[in-house]
Amino acid sequence: MEFGTLITQVGEVIDVLGVVAIVVGVLYAMADAAIRRLRRLGPVYTRFRRVLGRGILIGLELLVAADIIRTVAVTPTIESVTVLALIVVIRTFLSWSLEVEISGHWPWQKSRAAATTEDAATSSVTPTADADRA
Repeated sequence: MEFGTLITQVGEVIDVLGVVAIVVGVLYAMADAAIRRLRRLGPVYTRFRRVLGRGILIGLELLVAADIIRTVAVTPTIESVTVLALIVVIRTFLSWSLEVEISGHWPWQKSRAAATTEDAATSSVTPTADADRA
């Protein structure tokens, strides 16, 4: 088997895995939401969006990986690299916007939970407690 053909097939397998990840993520999010709704457990909609977003993110990452493998490994042309760049930019924008929707902050910012924990730790140290130790 020729190297280019093998790489193309590997890219196609990863493409299929990306689509499967999205479909499984959608089905899992729907089943989870239905169960939570029937049992009246917490906020159904926000959890549904978060679980669905994570499934889509995993699928998008796999689809980008497959595109990169197929484009770079098999005789790249300026046209194929340009198309790849456009696809990567669009999917990266989608990934970032989904990440913001899921976590509530940009990927490079501290998470709200970490910031809250950090604020609580610094506020528990008072000037009088420091003066008593000295």
